Amino acid sequence: MLSGKTILVLGAKGLIGQAVVQHIAQKNGRVIAADITSDESTSAKVITHVCDITSETDIGQLLTQYPNIDGIVNCAYPRNSQYGTDALEVSTSSFNENVALQLGSCFSLLKLAARHFKSRQKPLSVVLLSSIYGIKAPDFSIYEGTSMTMPVEYAAVKSGLIHLAKYFSKYINDSDFRVNCVSPGGIENGQPETFLNAYKSKTLGHGMLSAKDICGSITFLLSDEANYINGTNLTIDDGFTL
Repeated sequence: MLSGKTILVLGAKGLIGQAVVQHIAQKNGRVIAADITSDESTSAKVITHVCDITSETDIGQLLTQYPNIDGIVNCAYPRNSQYGTDALEVSTSSFNENVALQLGSCFSLLKLAARHFKSRQKPLSVVLLSSIYGIKAPDFSIYEGTSMTMPVEYAAVKSGLIHLAKYFSKYINDSDFRVNCVSPGGIENGQPETFLNAYKSKTLGHGMLSAKDICGSITFLLSDEANYINGTNLTIDDGFTL
């Protein structure tokens, strides 16, 4: 599906990022795997780089180094040490910092990607990672009996990503520059059993997803099979938002 394509994956060492890198390579794509740290390992299909998603300089250097990329996937998830605090205890400065780190860095990425496209005039597909909580209010009942919560910054950022995708798609106004979102449901990552059971009761039976469950949708949006799909949001949640 991605044979001959070069894809830049940001946040490549995260839970979702690792799965995306592996899946793209399996689909015969070439991956530029970038993260805030790197193991500096490379192969025929995967080249690693250090890149701070919050730095326009870092992003710009990658785009300059790889001018012929065909796609970008943003799996990066920068946040400060106060992230995840109960909503009524979050300071305004911390909220603003997290929104700047996450939504602001994605704005910078889209701005630089759009400039890159305009200068190269080569088709480019950008995929952003939003969330079910970018399209609906959190279901706080599933967190009862746990120390977990749904960070207020997360909901604000994820909803903003969906609109940024629409904005840049319309602003560039060219079928060859595509920006889309994928909104997964919860991703299993060692959560307590009480939470997993409560979450599963809200789905059609599968419950929490694994990171690899969303990779097919991402690679589809990167591929030529998704030509003319632009500014949209694909939801993969086993019916959680129904």
